[in-house]
Amino acid sequence: MQTRGVLDRDLKRRNLLLGAAATVATGGALAGVAAFNTSRAPTAGLQKDLLSRDPKASKTAQAVYRLLVALETDARAGRRRGTLMGQHAEVHNERYNPEYGDHTGPKPPGYYYRKPRDITGKLPAFLELDLGPGYQQPGWGVGEARDYSRAAWPARRELWTYANDVVDLALGVWHGLPREEDGSYNPTGTESLWNGTKTVLPENGGAPAGLVGMSFHQPWPGSPVKSYDQTLRRNAPSAKDPGWIDRVLTPGTAEHAALLLDLSFLADHLGYLAAHDVPVLLRPYHEMNSLGGEQSFWWAGLEPRQYTALWELLHHYLVGSRGLHNLIFVWAPTAWDGVHGREPWDFYPGGEYVDVVGVDDYSGTPDRPFDPGGWTTTWHRGLADYGKPRILAESFHVPLGSAQRTTLDQAPWVLWTVWGDGLTAKNSDADVRRTYDDPKTITGGRESGPAGVRWSALHDGTFE
Repeated sequence: MQTRGVLDRDLKRRNLLLGAAATVATGGALAGVAAFNTSRAPTAGLQKDLLSRDPKASKTAQAVYRLLVALETDARAGRRRGTLMGQHAEVHNERYNPEYGDHTGPKPPGYYYRKPRDITGKLPAFLELDLGPGYQQPGWGVGEARDYSRAAWPARRELWTYANDVVDLALGVWHGLPREEDGSYNPTGTESLWNGTKTVLPENGGAPAGLVGMSFHQPWPGSPVKSYDQTLRRNAPSAKDPGWIDRVLTPGTAEHAALLLDLSFLADHLGYLAAHDVPVLLRPYHEMNSLGGEQSFWWAGLEPRQYTALWELLHHYLVGSRGLHNLIFVWAPTAWDGVHGREPWDFYPGGEYVDVVGVDDYSGTPDRPFDPGGWTTTWHRGLADYGKPRILAESFHVPLGSAQRTTLDQAPWVLWTVWGDGLTAKNSDADVRRTYDDPKTITGGRESGPAGVRWSALHDGTFE
Protein backbone atom coordinates (compact mmCIF):
# COMPACT_ATOMS: atom_id res chain seq x y z
CA MET A 1 0.00 0.00 0.00
CA GLN A 2 1.25 3.46 -0.79
CA THR A 3 1.29 6.35 1.66
CA ARG A 4 -1.69 8.69 1.34
CA GLY A 5 -1.84 12.39 2.18
CA VAL A 6 -5.38 12.21 3.53
CA LEU A 7 -5.38 11.00 7.11
CA ASP A 8 -8.32 8.66 6.64
CA ARG A 9 -6.47 6.91 3.82
CA ASP A 10 -3.24 6.59 5.75
CA LEU A 11 -4.27 3.78 8.07
CA LYS A 12 -1.80 1.21 6.82
CA ARG A 13 1.26 3.43 6.97
CA ARG A 14 0.21 4.68 10.42
CA ASN A 15 0.04 1.10 11.64
CA LEU A 16 3.48 0.25 10.25
CA LEU A 17 5.02 3.36 11.75
CA LEU A 18 3.33 2.76 15.10
CA GLY A 19 4.66 -0.76 15.05
CA ALA A 20 8.20 0.50 14.55
CA ALA A 21 7.78 3.14 17.25
CA ALA A 22 6.37 0.60 19.68
CA THR A 23 9.51 -1.48 19.41
CA VAL A 24 11.62 1.42 20.46
CA ALA A 25 9.66 1.92 23.48
CA THR A 26 -17.58 -10.44 -14.34
CA GLY A 27 -19.55 -12.57 -15.13
CA GLY A 28 -19.68 -13.26 -18.89
CA ALA A 29 -20.58 -9.66 -19.66
CA LEU A 30 -17.05 -8.62 -18.85
CA ALA A 31 -15.31 -11.46 -20.59
CA GLY A 32 -15.08 -9.69 -23.93
CA VAL A 33 -14.06 -6.29 -22.62
CA ALA A 34 -10.46 -5.58 -23.63
CA ALA A 35 -8.00 -3.76 -21.45
CA PHE A 36 -7.49 -0.12 -22.32
CA ASN A 37 -4.44 2.09 -22.67
CA THR A 38 -2.03 -0.82 -22.38
CA SER A 39 1.32 -0.65 -24.09
CA ARG A 40 1.46 -4.41 -24.56
CA ALA A 41 -0.40 -6.64 -26.98
CA PRO A 42 -3.04 -8.96 -25.49
CA THR A 43 -1.93 -12.51 -24.83
CA ALA A 44 -3.45 -15.36 -26.80
CA GLY A 45 -5.14 -16.85 -23.73
CA LEU A 46 -4.76 -17.68 -20.08
CA GLN A 47 -1.51 -19.08 -18.72
CA LYS A 48 -2.71 -22.59 -17.91
CA ASP A 49 -0.01 -23.82 -15.58
CA LEU A 50 3.20 -22.90 -13.78
CA LEU A 51 5.44 -25.09 -15.90
CA SER A 52 5.61 -22.51 -18.67
CA ARG A 53 7.40 -20.20 -16.22
CA ASP A 54 9.10 -22.74 -13.95
CA PRO A 55 9.52 -26.26 -15.40
CA LYS A 56 10.47 -27.45 -11.91
CA ALA A 57 7.45 -25.98 -10.11
CA SER A 58 6.39 -28.13 -7.16
CA LYS A 59 3.31 -30.33 -7.51
CA THR A 60 1.47 -28.40 -4.80
CA ALA A 61 2.31 -25.03 -6.35
CA GLN A 62 1.01 -26.37 -9.66
CA ALA A 63 -2.21 -27.49 -7.95
CA VAL A 64 -2.75 -24.07 -6.34
CA TYR A 65 -2.20 -22.39 -9.66
CA ARG A 66 -4.69 -24.72 -11.35
CA LEU A 67 -7.25 -23.60 -8.78
CA LEU A 68 -6.60 -19.94 -9.55
CA VAL A 69 -6.81 -20.58 -13.30
CA ALA A 70 -10.04 -22.54 -12.89
CA LEU A 71 -11.62 -19.65 -10.99
CA GLU A 72 -10.43 -17.15 -13.61
CA THR A 73 -11.60 -19.34 -16.51
CA ASP A 74 -15.05 -19.76 -15.03
CA ALA A 75 -15.32 -16.04 -14.29
CA ARG A 76 -14.47 -15.14 -17.89
CA ALA A 77 -17.02 -17.64 -19.15
CA GLY A 78 -19.76 -16.33 -16.87
CA ARG A 79 -19.72 -19.42 -14.65
CA ARG A 80 -19.28 -18.00 -11.15
CA ARG A 81 -17.45 -20.57 -9.07
CA GLY A 82 -16.46 -17.97 -6.47
CA THR A 83 -13.87 -15.54 -5.10
CA LEU A 84 -11.36 -16.65 -2.48
CA MET A 85 -11.60 -14.44 0.59
CA GLY A 86 -8.16 -13.32 1.77
CA GLN A 87 -6.83 -11.52 4.80
CA HIS A 88 -3.44 -9.89 5.41
CA ALA A 89 -2.01 -10.18 8.92
CA GLU A 90 0.60 -7.63 10.09
CA VAL A 91 2.16 -10.03 12.58
CA HIS A 92 4.82 -7.52 13.67
CA ASN A 93 2.10 -5.05 14.62
CA GLU A 94 -0.09 -7.71 16.19
CA ARG A 95 2.74 -8.88 18.39
CA TYR A 96 4.50 -5.67 19.37
CA ASN A 97 2.28 -2.64 18.75
CA PRO A 98 -0.29 -2.16 21.54
CA GLU A 99 -2.03 0.63 19.60
CA TYR A 100 -2.68 -1.59 16.60
CA GLY A 101 -6.06 -3.06 15.85
CA ASP A 102 -9.47 -2.93 17.43
CA HIS A 103 -8.36 -2.79 21.05
CA THR A 104 -5.35 -1.56 23.01
CA GLY A 105 -2.77 -4.13 23.97
CA PRO A 106 -0.72 -6.85 22.26
CA LYS A 107 -2.49 -9.33 20.03
CA PRO A 108 -1.46 -12.94 19.43
CA PRO A 109 0.18 -13.54 16.06
CA GLY A 110 -2.51 -14.27 13.51
CA TYR A 111 -5.08 -12.13 15.30
CA TYR A 112 -6.48 -10.78 12.04
CA TYR A 113 -6.35 -14.20 10.42
CA ARG A 114 -8.68 -15.42 13.17
CA LYS A 115 -10.83 -12.28 13.25
CA PRO A 116 -13.16 -13.24 10.36
CA ARG A 117 -13.97 -16.44 12.24
CA ASP A 118 -14.68 -14.46 15.41
CA ILE A 119 -17.22 -12.45 13.43
CA THR A 120 -18.63 -15.03 11.00
CA GLY A 121 -17.56 -18.48 12.18
CA LYS A 122 -15.45 -18.87 9.03
CA LEU A 123 -11.75 -18.41 8.33
CA PRO A 124 -10.34 -16.69 5.24
CA ALA A 125 -9.32 -18.97 2.39
CA PHE A 126 -6.02 -17.11 1.95
CA LEU A 127 -3.60 -15.51 4.41
CA GLU A 128 -0.90 -13.08 3.29
CA LEU A 129 2.01 -12.40 5.63
CA ASP A 130 5.08 -10.15 5.45
CA LEU A 131 8.77 -10.65 6.25
CA GLY A 132 9.59 -6.95 6.06
CA PRO A 133 10.03 -4.26 7.16
CA GLY A 134 11.91 -5.26 10.23
CA TYR A 135 12.20 -3.31 13.43
CA GLN A 136 14.39 -0.42 14.40
CA GLN A 137 17.48 -2.46 15.05
CA PRO A 138 20.63 -2.87 12.96
CA GLY A 139 20.32 -5.48 10.25
CA TRP A 140 17.93 -8.37 9.90
CA GLY A 141 17.22 -10.61 12.85
CA VAL A 142 15.18 -13.59 14.01
CA GLY A 143 13.78 -14.87 17.29
CA GLU A 144 14.79 -18.40 18.19
CA ALA A 145 17.67 -19.75 16.09
CA ARG A 146 16.42 -22.24 13.52
CA ASP A 147 17.93 -24.17 10.67
CA TYR A 148 16.93 -21.48 8.18
CA SER A 149 18.42 -18.67 10.25
CA ARG A 150 21.08 -20.05 12.57
CA ALA A 151 24.04 -19.63 10.27
CA ALA A 152 23.20 -16.42 8.47
CA TRP A 153 21.23 -14.14 10.81
CA PRO A 154 21.82 -12.78 14.30
CA ALA A 155 19.38 -14.66 16.49
CA ARG A 156 17.60 -14.12 19.80
CA ARG A 157 16.60 -10.53 19.16
CA GLU A 158 13.69 -9.63 21.33
CA LEU A 159 11.65 -7.84 18.68
CA TRP A 160 12.27 -10.24 15.81
CA THR A 161 10.32 -13.22 17.02
CA TYR A 162 7.54 -12.23 14.62
CA ALA A 163 9.64 -13.57 11.72
CA ASN A 164 9.44 -17.03 13.29
CA ASP A 165 5.71 -16.52 13.89
CA VAL A 166 5.22 -15.65 10.22
CA VAL A 167 6.87 -18.87 9.10
CA ASP A 168 5.02 -21.00 11.66
CA LEU A 169 1.69 -19.42 10.78
CA ALA A 170 2.20 -19.93 7.05
CA LEU A 171 3.05 -23.57 7.67
CA GLY A 172 0.01 -23.93 9.93
CA VAL A 173 -2.47 -22.45 7.47
CA TRP A 174 -1.30 -24.79 4.73
CA HIS A 175 -0.96 -27.94 6.86
CA GLY A 176 -3.35 -27.14 9.71
CA LEU A 177 -2.95 -26.09 13.35
CA PRO A 178 -2.55 -27.78 15.68
CA ARG A 179 -1.21 -30.82 13.88
CA GLU A 180 0.72 -33.96 14.70
CA GLU A 181 4.48 -33.74 14.95
CA ASP A 182 5.84 -33.60 11.43
CA GLY A 183 9.46 -32.65 11.94
CA SER A 184 8.75 -28.94 11.63
CA TYR A 185 8.79 -26.28 14.30
CA ASN A 186 5.86 -25.47 16.53
CA PRO A 187 3.26 -27.96 15.23
CA THR A 188 1.08 -27.35 18.30
CA GLY A 189 1.00 -23.61 17.68
CA THR A 190 2.36 -22.83 21.15
CA GLU A 191 5.99 -22.02 21.86
CA SER A 192 7.75 -20.61 24.91
CA LEU A 193 10.38 -18.13 23.80
CA TRP A 194 13.78 -17.20 25.15
CA ASN A 195 12.62 -13.75 26.30
CA GLY A 196 9.88 -15.13 28.52
CA THR A 197 7.02 -14.56 26.09
CA LYS A 198 4.86 -17.16 24.40
CA THR A 199 3.63 -17.60 20.85
CA VAL A 200 0.10 -18.93 20.53
CA LEU A 201 -1.07 -19.32 16.94
CA PRO A 202 -4.78 -19.56 16.10
CA GLU A 203 -6.20 -23.07 15.88
CA ASN A 204 -7.74 -23.69 12.46
CA GLY A 205 -9.00 -27.24 12.56
CA GLY A 206 -5.80 -29.25 12.46
CA ALA A 207 -6.07 -29.90 8.73
CA PRO A 208 -5.28 -27.95 5.56
CA ALA A 209 -7.09 -24.65 5.98
CA GLY A 210 -6.30 -22.51 2.92
CA LEU A 211 -3.64 -20.80 0.81
CA VAL A 212 -0.62 -18.74 1.87
CA GLY A 213 1.00 -15.60 0.47
CA MET A 214 3.97 -13.38 1.31
CA SER A 215 4.75 -9.74 0.64
CA PHE A 216 8.08 -8.07 1.39
CA HIS A 217 8.26 -4.42 2.41
CA GLN A 218 11.99 -4.47 1.79
CA PRO A 219 14.03 -1.61 3.28
CA TRP A 220 16.47 -0.17 0.78
CA PRO A 221 19.43 -2.50 0.20
CA GLY A 222 22.27 -1.66 2.53
CA SER A 223 20.16 0.23 5.07
CA PRO A 224 21.80 -0.35 8.46
CA VAL A 225 18.39 -0.29 10.19
CA LYS A 226 15.50 -2.39 8.92
CA SER A 227 12.26 -0.50 9.54
CA TYR A 228 9.35 0.98 7.61
CA ASP A 229 11.07 4.37 7.26
CA GLN A 230 13.80 2.67 5.24
CA THR A 231 11.26 1.34 2.73
CA LEU A 232 10.42 4.90 1.67
CA ARG A 233 11.86 6.58 -1.39
CA ARG A 234 12.72 9.74 0.52
CA ASN A 235 15.16 7.84 2.73
CA ALA A 236 16.84 5.70 0.07
CA PRO A 237 20.19 6.76 -1.42
CA SER A 238 18.41 7.35 -4.74
CA ALA A 239 16.89 10.50 -3.21
CA LYS A 240 20.34 12.13 -3.50
CA ASP A 241 22.21 9.78 -5.84
CA PRO A 242 20.45 8.96 -9.14
CA GLY A 243 23.10 6.39 -10.02
CA TRP A 244 22.49 4.31 -6.90
CA ILE A 245 19.82 2.02 -8.33
CA ASP A 246 21.95 1.09 -11.35
CA ARG A 247 24.71 0.04 -8.96
CA VAL A 248 22.15 -2.06 -7.06
CA LEU A 249 21.39 -3.83 -10.33
CA THR A 250 25.04 -4.31 -11.33
CA PRO A 251 26.81 -7.50 -10.14
CA GLY A 252 30.12 -6.89 -8.41
CA THR A 253 29.12 -3.67 -6.66
CA ALA A 254 28.67 -3.28 -2.92
CA GLU A 255 25.11 -2.13 -3.55
CA HIS A 256 24.32 -5.32 -5.48
CA ALA A 257 25.78 -7.43 -2.68
CA ALA A 258 23.51 -5.59 -0.23
CA LEU A 259 20.48 -6.42 -2.38
CA LEU A 260 21.42 -10.11 -2.45
CA LEU A 261 21.80 -10.07 1.34
CA ASP A 262 18.24 -8.79 1.69
CA LEU A 263 16.95 -11.33 -0.79
CA SER A 264 18.77 -14.11 1.03
CA PHE A 265 16.85 -13.22 4.20
CA LEU A 266 13.65 -13.66 2.24
CA ALA A 267 14.90 -16.80 0.51
CA ASP A 268 16.04 -18.50 3.71
CA HIS A 269 12.55 -18.22 5.19
CA LEU A 270 10.79 -19.15 1.95
CA GLY A 271 13.17 -22.07 1.65
CA TYR A 272 11.95 -23.53 4.92
CA LEU A 273 8.40 -23.38 3.56
CA ALA A 274 9.58 -25.02 0.34
CA ALA A 275 11.19 -27.81 2.35
CA HIS A 276 7.82 -28.47 3.96
CA ASP A 277 5.99 -28.27 0.63
CA VAL A 278 4.14 -25.00 1.27
CA PRO A 279 3.29 -23.10 -1.94
CA VAL A 280 3.51 -19.31 -1.54
CA LEU A 281 1.93 -16.53 -3.59
CA LEU A 282 4.87 -14.10 -3.50
CA ARG A 283 3.98 -10.43 -4.09
CA PRO A 284 7.20 -8.39 -4.20
CA TYR A 285 7.85 -4.78 -5.23
CA HIS A 286 4.19 -3.80 -5.24
CA GLU A 287 2.76 -0.36 -6.03
CA MET A 288 5.68 0.42 -8.33
CA ASN A 289 3.52 2.93 -10.24
CA SER A 290 2.78 5.05 -7.18
CA LEU A 291 2.39 8.82 -7.49
CA GLY A 292 3.23 9.23 -3.83
CA GLY A 293 6.58 10.85 -4.62
CA GLU A 294 9.11 10.71 -1.80
CA GLN A 295 6.50 9.00 0.41
CA SER A 296 6.26 6.00 -1.91
CA PHE A 297 8.43 2.90 -1.72
CA TRP A 298 12.02 3.14 -2.96
CA TRP A 299 11.29 0.83 -5.90
CA ALA A 300 8.43 3.12 -7.01
CA GLY A 301 10.87 5.80 -8.10
CA LEU A 302 12.50 3.66 -10.79
CA GLU A 303 12.36 3.87 -14.53
CA PRO A 304 10.46 0.95 -16.09
CA ARG A 305 13.70 -0.63 -17.37
CA GLN A 306 15.18 -0.49 -13.86
CA TYR A 307 12.06 -1.89 -12.23
CA THR A 308 11.74 -4.81 -14.62
CA ALA A 309 15.46 -5.54 -14.20
CA LEU A 310 14.98 -5.58 -10.41
CA TRP A 311 12.07 -8.01 -10.72
CA GLU A 312 13.99 -10.30 -13.07
CA LEU A 313 16.96 -10.26 -10.71
CA LEU A 314 14.77 -11.27 -7.78
CA HIS A 315 13.15 -14.03 -9.85
CA HIS A 316 16.46 -15.44 -11.06
CA TYR A 317 17.91 -15.34 -7.56
CA LEU A 318 14.97 -17.04 -5.81
CA VAL A 319 14.17 -19.61 -8.49
CA GLY A 320 17.51 -20.07 -10.21
CA SER A 321 20.19 -19.50 -7.59
CA ARG A 322 18.21 -20.68 -4.57
CA GLY A 323 16.09 -23.34 -6.26
CA LEU A 324 12.75 -22.25 -4.80
CA HIS A 325 10.04 -23.89 -6.88
CA ASN A 326 7.15 -23.38 -4.46
CA LEU A 327 6.52 -19.79 -5.59
CA ILE A 328 3.66 -18.20 -7.53
CA PHE A 329 4.71 -14.67 -8.52
CA VAL A 330 2.15 -11.87 -8.16
CA TRP A 331 2.55 -8.45 -9.82
CA ALA A 332 0.38 -5.78 -8.19
CA PRO A 333 0.46 -2.07 -9.12
CA THR A 334 -1.55 0.46 -7.17
CA ALA A 335 -4.81 1.72 -8.67
CA TRP A 336 -3.98 3.87 -11.73
CA ASP A 337 -6.51 6.60 -10.95
CA GLY A 338 -4.14 9.53 -11.60
CA VAL A 339 -4.10 10.32 -7.88
CA HIS A 340 -2.61 7.26 -6.22
CA GLY A 341 -0.96 5.77 -9.29
CA ARG A 342 -0.17 6.21 -12.96
CA GLU A 343 -0.76 3.62 -15.64
CA PRO A 344 1.45 0.64 -14.78
CA TRP A 345 1.77 -1.14 -18.09
CA ASP A 346 5.42 -0.30 -18.82
CA PHE A 347 6.37 -1.76 -15.44
CA TYR A 348 5.07 -5.24 -16.26
CA PRO A 349 8.05 -7.63 -16.01
CA GLY A 350 6.67 -10.00 -18.65
CA GLY A 351 4.67 -13.21 -18.64
CA GLU A 352 7.78 -15.33 -18.18
CA TYR A 353 8.28 -13.77 -14.73
CA VAL A 354 4.68 -13.29 -13.53
CA ASP A 355 1.91 -15.80 -12.77
CA VAL A 356 -0.85 -13.63 -11.28
CA VAL A 357 -1.75 -9.96 -11.80
CA GLY A 358 -3.52 -7.79 -9.28
CA VAL A 359 -4.09 -4.33 -7.90
CA ASP A 360 -3.81 -2.59 -4.54
CA ASP A 361 -6.96 -0.48 -4.51
CA TYR A 362 -7.22 2.44 -2.08
CA SER A 363 -8.64 4.77 -4.73
CA GLY A 364 -12.14 5.01 -3.39
CA THR A 365 -14.68 3.53 -1.03
CA PRO A 366 -17.61 1.21 -1.68
CA ASP A 367 -20.06 4.12 -1.53
CA ARG A 368 -17.81 6.44 -3.56
CA PRO A 369 -16.07 4.29 -6.19
CA PHE A 370 -13.59 5.60 -8.71
CA ASP A 371 -15.63 4.11 -11.57
CA PRO A 372 -19.34 5.05 -11.54
CA GLY A 373 -19.97 1.85 -13.47
CA GLY A 374 -18.89 -0.28 -10.54
CA TRP A 375 -16.40 -0.43 -7.72
CA THR A 376 -13.04 -2.01 -8.83
CA THR A 377 -14.29 -2.77 -12.36
CA THR A 378 -11.75 -0.39 -13.98
CA TRP A 379 -8.85 -2.36 -12.51
CA HIS A 380 -10.37 -5.77 -13.23
CA ARG A 381 -11.02 -4.83 -16.86
CA GLY A 382 -7.60 -3.24 -17.26
CA LEU A 383 -5.75 -6.39 -16.21
CA ALA A 384 -7.66 -8.75 -18.49
CA ASP A 385 -5.24 -8.79 -21.43
CA TYR A 386 -2.32 -10.20 -19.47
CA GLY A 387 -3.87 -13.65 -19.58
CA LYS A 388 -3.31 -14.32 -15.88
CA PRO A 389 -5.62 -14.88 -12.90
CA ARG A 390 -6.65 -11.47 -11.53
CA ILE A 391 -6.72 -10.63 -7.82
CA LEU A 392 -7.63 -7.68 -5.63
CA ALA A 393 -4.35 -7.80 -3.69
CA GLU A 394 -5.04 -5.12 -1.07
CA SER A 395 -8.14 -3.27 0.05
CA PHE A 396 -9.36 -1.86 3.33
CA HIS A 397 -12.85 -3.11 2.49
CA VAL A 398 -14.66 -6.40 2.06
CA PRO A 399 -16.20 -6.69 -1.42
CA LEU A 400 -19.84 -7.22 -0.45
CA GLY A 401 -20.72 -4.60 2.14
CA SER A 402 -24.03 -2.78 2.40
CA ALA A 403 -22.93 -0.17 -0.17
CA GLN A 404 -21.81 -2.69 -2.80
CA ARG A 405 -23.94 -5.81 -3.14
CA THR A 406 -22.87 -6.59 -6.73
CA THR A 407 -19.08 -6.02 -6.67
CA LEU A 408 -18.18 -9.60 -7.53
CA ASP A 409 -20.77 -9.77 -10.31
CA GLN A 410 -19.26 -6.70 -11.96
CA ALA A 411 -15.65 -7.69 -11.25
CA PRO A 412 -15.33 -11.42 -10.46
CA TRP A 413 -11.87 -11.39 -8.89
CA VAL A 414 -10.23 -14.75 -8.23
CA LEU A 415 -9.02 -13.54 -4.81
CA TRP A 416 -9.84 -10.52 -2.63
CA THR A 417 -7.55 -9.66 0.31
CA VAL A 418 -8.42 -7.23 3.09
CA TRP A 419 -5.45 -5.41 4.61
CA GLY A 420 -4.80 -6.06 8.32
CA ASP A 421 -6.92 -4.13 10.76
CA GLY A 422 -8.82 -2.53 7.91
CA LEU A 423 -11.16 -5.49 8.42
CA THR A 424 -12.56 -3.98 11.60
CA ALA A 425 -11.56 -0.34 11.11
CA LYS A 426 -13.29 0.05 7.74
CA ASN A 427 -16.05 -2.58 7.79
CA SER A 428 -18.97 -3.29 10.07
CA ASP A 429 -19.44 -6.79 11.45
CA ALA A 430 -22.58 -6.98 9.32
CA ASP A 431 -20.56 -6.24 6.18
CA VAL A 432 -18.01 -8.92 7.05
CA ARG A 433 -20.76 -11.45 7.69
CA ARG A 434 -22.53 -10.49 4.46
CA THR A 435 -19.32 -11.11 2.52
CA TYR A 436 -18.29 -14.36 4.18
CA ASP A 437 -21.80 -15.82 4.00
CA ASP A 438 -22.39 -14.93 0.35
CA PRO A 439 -22.41 -17.80 -2.19
CA LYS A 440 -19.97 -15.79 -4.33
CA THR A 441 -17.14 -16.15 -1.80
CA ILE A 442 -14.95 -19.10 -0.83
CA THR A 443 -13.81 -19.39 2.77
CA GLY A 444 -11.17 -21.46 4.53
CA GLY A 445 -10.75 -23.85 7.43
CA ARG A 446 -13.12 -26.79 7.52
CA GLU A 447 -15.53 -24.96 5.25
CA SER A 448 -15.04 -25.88 1.61
CA GLY A 449 -17.20 -23.05 0.26
CA PRO A 450 -19.63 -23.14 -2.66
CA ALA A 451 -16.81 -23.83 -5.09
CA GLY A 452 -16.31 -27.22 -3.49
CA VAL A 453 -12.62 -26.58 -2.77
CA ARG A 454 -11.13 -29.40 -0.73
CA TRP A 455 -7.90 -27.95 0.64
CA SER A 456 -6.47 -31.43 1.11
CA ALA A 457 -6.93 -32.10 -2.62
CA LEU A 458 -4.32 -29.42 -3.33
CA HIS A 459 -1.87 -31.44 -1.23
CA ASP A 460 -2.48 -34.91 -2.57
CA GLY A 461 -2.64 -34.04 -6.25
CA THR A 462 -6.32 -34.93 -6.73
CA PHE A 463 -7.47 -31.35 -7.44
CA GLU A 464 -8.42 -30.73 -11.05
